[in-house]
Amino acid sequence: MRVLLIKTSSMGDVIHTLPALTDARRAIPDIEFDWVVEEGFAEIPAWHPAVAQVIPVAIRRWRKHPLKALRTGEWKGFKRRLASTRYDLVIDAQGLLKSALLTRYAQGPVVGLDRTSAREPLASRFYQRGIDVPWGQHAVERVRQLFAYALGYPLSPGLGDYGLDPGYFSGGGAPRPYVLFLHGTTWASKHWPELYWRRLAELVTERGYDVRLPWGNPVEKARAERIADGLESVQVLPPMQLAGVARIIAGSRACVAVDTGLGHLAAALDVPGISLFGPTNAGFTGAYGAAQIHLASDFPCAPCMQKRCVYTPTPADARAFDLHREQPLCFTRLPPERVMTQLEGLLANERVL
Repeated sequence: MRVLLIKTSSMGDVIHTLPALTDARRAIPDIEFDWVVEEGFAEIPAWHPAVAQVIPVAIRRWRKHPLKALRTGEWKGFKRRLASTRYDLVIDAQGLLKSALLTRYAQGPVVGLDRTSAREPLASRFYQRGIDVPWGQHAVERVRQLFAYALGYPLSPGLGDYGLDPGYFSGGGAPRPYVLFLHGTTWASKHWPELYWRRLAELVTERGYDVRLPWGNPVEKARAERIADGLESVQVLPPMQLAGVARIIAGSRACVAVDTGLGHLAAALDVPGISLFGPTNAGFTGAYGAAQIHLASDFPCAPCMQKRCVYTPTPADARAFDLHREQPLCFTRLPPERVMTQLEGLLANERVL
């Protein structure tokens, strides 16, 4: 059975889809998937054994330069490739207009979330069959249910399996055990204060662990350098591709992450992790897997789901906090000492295992 899967972005959303592929392969052993995904995340689907072909798409880049996409023939070539195979089923697992529009160029019956289940209800008009998947549950479970209903198999109970082999990413043991700080994220409101990262780095190195800091752009690199400044056991990593970052993650004793795609990758690689949530809801998009701790702020306005903090500090806030360096204030409920206490528990369990 050959299925076309459309789930283009973001990194977390792509990773959240992997357990559904594992379910499908166990229920239908001969099933194979071709996966349409944003070019920046094209490495990820290829890591799963049920994926036969990865079909990169560049919606983000084409939106910025539509005429260039037409002139170079990239858009035409993508449509030709999508239409070149007749599929037994096409699954839009994104539920957005941008993903639903791509199904027009695919050959095969199309299924997706119905209008009450999709993030953009209008997307459901492009499907031959819409599937009702209730809200109010983790994104991984919603995708697993979509696949089970679309492909006609009973969903196995218990935690989903990403289907990745952590050994594939191992590159030999590090001379000293290290903890990875996944400090980069997209929304300004999801950033844990840099002051806190610095203090946590001091606490971790005092316990005899190294700290490693990846980065993906100049802003993140500069932040990593400030966190590491003067701390001998804290290393800012060199630039690397996603597979290289995955190897660093797989070799770590634990990760501390904000709400970011790399935190989801750590969970997929079965690395113990602590995820820090201020404006977003850990119950719906938290790192999914064993040995994952979600620390969520109980600040009065959290989770606000706002990309930029709109909270107005009170005089009491001004007396209690550094309003320049402890922003957004919802993260003041998750100070470094609290995170370190949880991290020590993870590291102790990891040593026992």
